[in-house]
Amino acid sequence: MKLISWNVNGLRSVLGKGLLEFWSAEKPDVLCLQEIKAKPEQVAAVTWPRGFAPHWNSAEKPGYAGTATFAQSKPQGSTNGIGIEEHDREGRVITLEYDDFFLVNVYTPNSQRELTRLAYRTREWEPAFRAYLKKLEKKKPVIVCGDLNVAHTEADLANPKTNRKNAGFTDEERAAFQALVDAGLVDTFRLFTQGNGHYTWWSYMNGARPRNIGWRIDYFLVSAELVPRVKAAQILPHVPGSDHCPVVLELR
Repeated sequence: MKLISWNVNGLRSVLGKGLLEFWSAEKPDVLCLQEIKAKPEQVAAVTWPRGFAPHWNSAEKPGYAGTATFAQSKPQGSTNGIGIEEHDREGRVITLEYDDFFLVNVYTPNSQRELTRLAYRTREWEPAFRAYLKKLEKKKPVIVCGDLNVAHTEADLANPKTNRKNAGFTDEERAAFQALVDAGLVDTFRLFTQGNGHYTWWSYMNGARPRNIGWRIDYFLVSAELVPRVKAAQILPHVPGSDHCPVVLELR
């Protein structure tokens, strides 16, 4: 089974930048998108690849956030949000249930410039999302994918020293990610690849992407019991169309 996750920074935008061609070439079984900034009716004219059923969770606010999951094999069920109204207005989570795992597509809130949402994110959202995952795990293992908006360690961004107190690399955000790890979730990319230089997001400013001055903030995490099934975990930095690039998980 091949799973791909991608923060597309606008679904309507990336449709004009090769999304369907990428989809056709990579042939995923499931494609999870974040930051779609659209409602289904705004892309109703698009013909999605045959056999894929779309699952939408758009934000209430137009042109903001939102997630979409396209699945080739029909899941047992699909759920939007984490069951807490105050956290579920921005379309940040879609969960598909399969026979042997839950697949959770997430777009974690950004702490914003000046860290205006840091307290909300780390004191409210993160504990609630972690509790949601642990509740799912009582039934079966989980796969969590998406833009988690945090570089976990200094190896996950090009300039850790100068970004220490910036959104995405604060001590509080890194501690929240570590809490996921401590709760038993495994960062699949690090099962295969160590060291820095492997990034999934680059600023549009100052030629950051050609210079590979980036951050690794997009992940596939899995419950520990799924680790033996992990065949490969990759980043596709060569794929254009967004300020993020896709990440891939292959299961046996």
